[in-house]
Amino acid sequence: MKKYLLLVTAICLALPAAALDPLGVYSVRPPEGCVDKDVTTEELSLEDLIQVSLCTNPSLASDYMGVKASEAALGTSRAQYLPNITLSGTGNIAGERPEEGTYTQAEPYSGKAEASWLLFDFGGRGARYKTTRAFLDAANFGYNASLQNLVLSVQTAYLNLLAAEESLVSSKASLDTYKQSYDEAQKRYKLGMVSLSDNLQAKTRYEQALLSVVQHENQVKQFSGNLAVLLNLSPDTQIKLAKPTYDEKFIQIESDDVKEMMKTALANRPEIQAQESTTRAQKASVTSAKTAMLPSISAIASAGYNDNWKHSHPYGVENAAGVKVTWPLFSGFSNMYQAAQATYKYKQSQSQTESLKRQIENEVWSAYQNYKTALRSYEISQTVLDSAEENERVAFRYYEVGKGDIINLLTAVAQLADARQNKITAFYSLLLSKANLYKSIGKY
Repeated sequence: MKKYLLLVTAICLALPAAALDPLGVYSVRPPEGCVDKDVTTEELSLEDLIQVSLCTNPSLASDYMGVKASEAALGTSRAQYLPNITLSGTGNIAGERPEEGTYTQAEPYSGKAEASWLLFDFGGRGARYKTTRAFLDAANFGYNASLQNLVLSVQTAYLNLLAAEESLVSSKASLDTYKQSYDEAQKRYKLGMVSLSDNLQAKTRYEQALLSVVQHENQVKQFSGNLAVLLNLSPDTQIKLAKPTYDEKFIQIESDDVKEMMKTALANRPEIQAQESTTRAQKASVTSAKTAMLPSISAIASAGYNDNWKHSHPYGVENAAGVKVTWPLFSGFSNMYQAAQATYKYKQSQSQTESLKRQIENEVWSAYQNYKTALRSYEISQTVLDSAEENERVAFRYYEVGKGDIINLLTAVAQLADARQNKITAFYSLLLSKANLYKSIGKY
């Protein structure tokens, strides 16, 4: 029997704590299905980026460990339903010799086993378990909220980077247009057809367009670094993006009923579910605090052995069994105040839940209005761009044949550059507003 006991003890000490789960509390698993791609060489779609971030983001990994810690706490709570067994032993060499008498050897070693099992405590143990269970649910929902926030962050970084890259292309196209105007002004100035002022104005606008290209190149580097960090990569990592195929469905939302969206958000948002779980935990804590003032009944048993090396009485055995009643009659009013504290925290959590519901409804309302505004802005930007392109073509033709002046031409070119940029900004603002709307109703 002793050999089996030593073997079980050795196994428990050798295995890591996380490898053992006799009470079955570990259920949450880390994200799986990481993409098998080289992020530094292959093109990555938005889905690839999201999957990589879920598997590598350190902040999300930290939240996951928080969930595992809450699961372990639930295991500790379940253990209250099992008996406690304690082994103790001593070994020593001690004795005493009176002034007139013989040397007396003390007991050199002894061992004792004690067991106790809580039988009844007026529901206190169950309340503590419910509290831990509710806090675990809150941790799980909090982890889900972190997942959704990370997905939105990756979407935002992805769209910002795409917008920056397209803005860079647009600024280079505008630079080419300004260069064409500058070249035409130079040619006409050399032929004596226009004044030096035309040439200088065209050159100034060309240099400003060159500066815009440099600024957009910096934006691309900044947004690329933001995306790389979300993937737990160095900010200087070059990431190739696979551009999606855009169509009309890509910018449309599934439903246009904002009231239904708010109802969906209240049902789906993990933040609401986490807060409601916290409220349940606080409610169970009230019961736990109140039962702490009541008696508890436990079954106890013990067995002891001691050896004194005497031939007449070489060893002794002690056995005991019974029922133990514990009742904290007075503890300086601490139990009373703990019960009051738990009650106040429960009421506070109820108010926080109601406040969060109104906040989430407002988030959905604001996100919906932002989406509708962004959609209208994008539609207008397309019309403005068509008009600006035609205006620039006419202005250049007029200047080319000597019927227009440089001011009109440069103004038309500037309007075309602004229209190009405004369309890019409006398009990606629309996609971002759609992503934020879906996040506000608990979709991703």
